[in-house]
Amino acid sequence: MNKLFAILVFVGVPLVLIGALLNWAEMIMFLLCCLSIIGLSGYIGRATESLAIVSGPRVGGLLNATFGNAVELIISIFTLKAGMVGIVLASLTGSVLGNLLLVLGLSFFAGGIKFKRQRFSVHSARYNSGLLIFAVIVAFVIPEVFSMKMDFGKTLSLSIGIATILIALYLAGLFFKLVTHRGVFSSSDEPETEKEKEVPEWAKGKSILILLLTTVVVAFVSEQLVHTFEMLGAKFGWSELFIGVIIVAIVGNAAEHVSAITMAVKNKMDVSVEIAVGSTLQVAMFVAPILVIVSLFMPQSMPLVFTWPELVAMVTAALLVINVSHDGESNWFEGLLLFAAYIIMGIGFFLL
Repeated sequence: MNKLFAILVFVGVPLVLIGALLNWAEMIMFLLCCLSIIGLSGYIGRATESLAIVSGPRVGGLLNATFGNAVELIISIFTLKAGMVGIVLASLTGSVLGNLLLVLGLSFFAGGIKFKRQRFSVHSARYNSGLLIFAVIVAFVIPEVFSMKMDFGKTLSLSIGIATILIALYLAGLFFKLVTHRGVFSSSDEPETEKEKEVPEWAKGKSILILLLTTVVVAFVSEQLVHTFEMLGAKFGWSELFIGVIIVAIVGNAAEHVSAITMAVKNKMDVSVEIAVGSTLQVAMFVAPILVIVSLFMPQSMPLVFTWPELVAMVTAALLVINVSHDGESNWFEGLLLFAAYIIMGIGFFLL
């Protein structure tokens, strides 16, 4: 797999550069950009996995989610710059659905095939459940309900207020989990003896350097990818909603996909769950609010108002994950359940 990622990066990225200079066909550029971002996401996953071994599962999962979401954040900023607000909102929806149903579902399934029953921190599961209810149900549904009686200016003001609260609460949550109550969120992934300790693939300095370099390259490739979105809609008849929810979300979250499933197969469920659910919370409580604020400096501002199909899908996904993960245990059937829900919603968005 690592060789495949290397080929995608060292062949794909130069081809994207050449294609941008020579104005290659948009379909070719779309495929090259997607493959390059997936390859770069593989390097992000390996670097954060190395840092996770040094820093512990909680910090490692947070780093993986953060750098994984950096890819989506960069894509979204360039999409906002192009004035495609609908695709940005849809990609946020897709990220929530993808992490909760696709990534977590495949992680539970892949890990459950190898291990009959896998465990992760119950305290983390309860903490995540509370934040999922707040972030997805409260912070996303409220703007939609209240905006029915508001004009665009008031809706944008409401969105900015909610965005500010979400960012502050997300940072407070990190301080709570990593500092004041870090002992409560003990991990079953942590090795008990010196013999069990893993050796990171890359040293700490090398991992950080690779993360920084890949993020810069992703920024360039993402800008080229955004230029192909209009072509996709015209050529295949895909709506902005489907492009954002499925295509952009899967490509933008490739790092989490690879890392979470790999960790689950290694029976490191605390890291796997932290990547999938932690990434969802970061998107809902940090990435989305940041994009609302960034949009104020773009040609078109973006209120935090989703369509009803997007809201219903996200609320359903959150409640389903809360229900299957509250006991701190997982198996392959629960993973299949989450994955099936993602497929059903994907079909629905395709047909809209």
